[in-house]
Amino acid sequence: MKNKILMFWAIVLIVIVSTVIIFVKPTKLGLDLVGGSRLMLEAETTESIAKITPEVMGRLQFAIENRVNKLGVAETVVQQVGDKRLLIEIPNVTDLKEAKAFLGETAQLEFKKEGPIDKDGNQTWVYTGLSGQDLQRSSLSTDQSGQWVVSLEFNDAGAKKFADLTKSLVGQQMAIFFDGEIQSAPYIRETIYGGKAQISGGNSGFEYAEAERMVNLLNAGALPVPAKIVEENTVGPTLGADSIAKSKFAGLIGLGFVMIFMIAYYRIPGLIADIALIIYSLILFALFKTIPVTLTLAGIAGFILSIGMAVDANILIFERTKEELRAGRNLFTAINSGFDRAFTSIFDSNMTTIITCTILYILGTSIVKGFALTLALGVIVSMLSAITITKNFMHLIFGTGELKYPALFGLRQDEIGKSYEATETKREKARFGILD
Repeated sequence: MKNKILMFWAIVLIVIVSTVIIFVKPTKLGLDLVGGSRLMLEAETTESIAKITPEVMGRLQFAIENRVNKLGVAETVVQQVGDKRLLIEIPNVTDLKEAKAFLGETAQLEFKKEGPIDKDGNQTWVYTGLSGQDLQRSSLSTDQSGQWVVSLEFNDAGAKKFADLTKSLVGQQMAIFFDGEIQSAPYIRETIYGGKAQISGGNSGFEYAEAERMVNLLNAGALPVPAKIVEENTVGPTLGADSIAKSKFAGLIGLGFVMIFMIAYYRIPGLIADIALIIYSLILFALFKTIPVTLTLAGIAGFILSIGMAVDANILIFERTKEELRAGRNLFTAINSGFDRAFTSIFDSNMTTIITCTILYILGTSIVKGFALTLALGVIVSMLSAITITKNFMHLIFGTGELKYPALFGLRQDEIGKSYEATETKREKARFGILD
């Protein structure tokens, strides 16, 4: 009983934390609920890429999706339109100019060595083969003088290239170019191993905003070809405030009928299931805000569907418990057997749903991914809720006593079976189980 009381207070603590998160953290809503921006990008050819092929567009779409994710915006739509255009829909964007600049920049990082002096006496630079393609990550930091610098970390292939390059350039300069502009040209004094470097921004250093922009662009990846914005406009919410309010009202009405049915049919266990359902909803919604998950209409549908599956798990448990009571099990044994025997069915059904959600998330579009993510999270939380919260409340309320009032479980007195009476052992031991 002590462990059950501790579990109860742990549940209370989780509910309090979830409630605080719900009220403190904002809810991220998708384009269909809050509106946003719509941009049309058109790919442009370069000297090295004379024709825009489907492969080039695929790489461009992948790079743009990464950049949108770096903006901290989820549930975006990035899809190809025609042969060389991409349609981008970004929900709830407040600074469209920043998004346009971020999506359209090339982010070309190149390392070059000294070339011959030109006729005007200027130093030329020759590409070494080491570029942003060899970069694993970049981060913002400061040097010994307190100036902002961009720290670079190469992947395995890039680290080897960088070590070989610095070994061959000892005593010479190596220039770091970003989008065609030289950022720094340090002298190489020794071979640099470990695959790490810094962009210092010259004598004056970087401004914070400039260094942060460079880090974001480098982490998002370079565009395979330049892309210009040929169309832009803002989008209002397709549902509208009135439709959202009506959807909430309809959802509450539906859930209300479900909760009333659970109480009417299962009585006290149904009331426990309703309380567990409310706790489950608080935990799941707090989880959505913590991740955070951007809620669209499809995502809300996944959330509501997962609530229905949470009720379904409780129904399986209660029906198994009633079967055990009809067979003559005492109350404590019937509750435990109901949970144990229903668990396999609950686990199997939830796992098939999670597998389906995984496939939808991997292969689906952004809207389908939102539905799959909310449904999968809901199913996982509902399974934990059914086998922990509901079971804990059932044990605390009913304990190990006898079922004196079968109506509390929605049963008649004549439906309760008689258990085997063991005369060769103590009565208090036999009451906790059946000797078959």
